[in-house]
Formats: sequence, structure tokens, C-alpha cells
Amino acid sequence: MTPNEYQQAALRTDGDYDFYAAANCRLGSHWAGFDKMRLLHASVGICTEAGELQDALKKHIFYGREFDQVNAIEEVGDLLWYASLACEALGTTLEDAMERNIAKLQARYPAKFED
Repeated sequence: MTPNEYQQAALRTDGDYDFYAAANCRLGSHWAGFDKMRLLHASVGICTEAGELQDALKKHIFYGREFDQVNAIEEVGDLLWYASLACEALGTTLEDAMERNIAKLQARYPAKFED
């Protein structure tokens, strides 16, 4: 599966943002619109899933619990799902975001990262 195929498959399970925008008037009219609500959903979701991954590692390192690699991989998958939503909201693709990231890293660290 390519990154763009994944993104399209992930979007199949995305929500109804017009409903959320209409139902949540606290956000005000400046939040009305599909892409802003999707980006908000993606941003909050990325933070949540990153926290779940971090919590699993914290429990392993500091509390001596067994590290659940299967769950960690699922959390990474959840991060990719939310990244797909963010890319869609921003009018780009996962593949484009990946390519831009590698180009940025190559420019910033031509050989490799060093302190």
C-alpha cells in the first residue's frame, strides 16, 4: 500500500464535520467549514495518540511493566490515520508531506544529525 492509498482508505472512516461545526456553536462562525474542523480533529487526535504511545513507554521504563509492542504499533497506526486527516485538510497528501520532510532533513543535516 502506498502512502496515498493509505490516506484514501483512512478517509473512508472520517466523520461528518459539517455536523460538528453546526452542533458546536461555541467555536463561532470562523470555525465553520469542513477543513478547519478536520484539521482540529487531526491535531487533537495526534496529541492524544502520541500521549498513548508515550504513556506505554513511560509505564515500561519507570514502572517496570512489560512493553506491549503490538499496542505501540497500533498507536503508530492511529497517528498515521490522524496524519492522513491533517494532510487532507491542508490540501496535500501523505506522500507529499513525507517528501517535503526528507528534503527538509537533507538540507538541515546533509550527512547526519550531530549536536
